[in-house]
Amino acid sequence: MNLLDGKFASEKIKTEIAEEAAAFLAESGRKPHLVAILVGNDGGSETYVASKMKNCEKVGFQSSLIRYDNSVTEAELLAKIGEINDDAGVDGLIVQLPLPKHIDPEKVTETIDYRKDVDGFHPVNLGRMMRNLPCFIPATPYGILLMLKAYDIDTTGKHCVVVGRSNIVGSPMSILMARNANPGNCTVTLTHSKTHNLKEMVLQGDIVVAAIGRKNFVTADMVKTGAIIIDVGINRETSTETKSGFKLFGDVDFDNVAPKSSWITPVPGGVGLMTIVGLLKNTLASAKKEIYS
Repeated sequence: MNLLDGKFASEKIKTEIAEEAAAFLAESGRKPHLVAILVGNDGGSETYVASKMKNCEKVGFQSSLIRYDNSVTEAELLAKIGEINDDAGVDGLIVQLPLPKHIDPEKVTETIDYRKDVDGFHPVNLGRMMRNLPCFIPATPYGILLMLKAYDIDTTGKHCVVVGRSNIVGSPMSILMARNANPGNCTVTLTHSKTHNLKEMVLQGDIVVAAIGRKNFVTADMVKTGAIIIDVGINRETSTETKSGFKLFGDVDFDNVAPKSSWITPVPGGVGLMTIVGLLKNTLASAKKEIYS
């Protein structure tokens, strides 16, 4: 078993991003600028956003955090997004999910200018990704591709089984792993909680991407020996064992699956760190007008 270490891969790529950001600053006179909007005080969201802001600073980006409490109206939030869309000094905009129930997340996503949609959730970016056109790739799938590339893992001809069909991870991951590229060139099976014979399906995977949002869902009897395991899950549970008061678990039963795998990502320390790298790469590309002019 070899560990796909998100810390190793992300630090290597962030060094490259920092060099490009410095060159951009020298040429343009400004830093790439990412704006994040956080609504409410969800513990997980607070942690994720703080990490994104910290990493922006580390690679030489400007970052801004706009906070609202849970009482903000949908109209107020959409108006603020419109302001940021019109701000030429902002390269990327993310709105941290989840949002309060009275705010439609789809409406929020579609209001963000697709040219600043560095999370890669806008229908324009998803549609362009499906057609293999230049776009902002959703940050988590992008981070997974960057990790596979960092470890020089050849995916060509492999059978990739994706467990989970979300628009954020599962569905785009299935498209990206099937495209004519490396990482890519896989035969892909997209499965989910309603898939019949799910265990038998996952057992066929040379590469298994677990993104179903359930603690330890993928067990040792579901994976074949030598499989490459990508665990996207981040399941938080309260715990007296940690200073933070909570513990993170993946969608894969790591202790029992790891001995059977050839490569596996840990949780924490795996895909989560690479998601931030995907976000930074998209923001830099936006600043440099590499995708949209």
